[in-house]
Amino acid sequence: MTEAAELPPAPEQARAVFGERFADAVRYAELLAEAGVQRGLIGPREVPRLWERHLLNCAVLSEVVPEGVTVCDVGSGAGLPGIPLALVRDDLKITLLEPLLRRTNFLTEVVELLGLDHVTVVRGRAEEVMGKMPAVHVVTARAVAPLDRLATWGIPLLRPYGEMLALKGDTAVEELKSAATALSKLGAVETSILHVGEGVVDPLSTVVRVEVGESPGGVRFAAKRAKAARTGRARRRR
Repeated sequence: MTEAAELPPAPEQARAVFGERFADAVRYAELLAEAGVQRGLIGPREVPRLWERHLLNCAVLSEVVPEGVTVCDVGSGAGLPGIPLALVRDDLKITLLEPLLRRTNFLTEVVELLGLDHVTVVRGRAEEVMGKMPAVHVVTARAVAPLDRLATWGIPLLRPYGEMLALKGDTAVEELKSAATALSKLGAVETSILHVGEGVVDPLSTVVRVEVGESPGGVRFAAKRAKAARTGRARRRR
């Protein structure tokens, strides 16, 4: 029996959430269950719960993403939450940022197969692309790292007054408390914990929102960003 055979039918909630892109969401789920497992992007035990735990859990993040903004999905992995978000929000310009080649190959294949013209795949680490790619309104992440470490990667990629939205689990409150000092140094001005997906997922998806002021990443990263920008301009003049 193949891993794909273990993929359960899409729940009714998926039709409502993905709408016209429902067939693409089904194809993405099949790709995760097949190639995703074969390439080690997800574990085989995740296949029976792909819809509830992964696709829908990520898609409902769209409830708190502003309209028409740019998004960078840090450590995108197999495309979670970036691809489900892209399937429900074609008004967004989304970058899937991932350092591992086998994952970016998979992401590129998915984006091309599903015709996600508003999605770009970039191979690299957050600290490597800072200043080399345009700053974004929103950074998203899921299961990448503890919040304090995630913030050091994600917040410097933001535009002034942008926000980081991190999908977290039961540890959200504790992580936010322990990361308070680090977040303040990185330029965070407000934090909150949101619960999204009413009527779609149970339990609700937990999102840690970190909003920044005029200096995302703080003074240290402002200097790094300026240096990277100068280097980029110098290269373009050559």
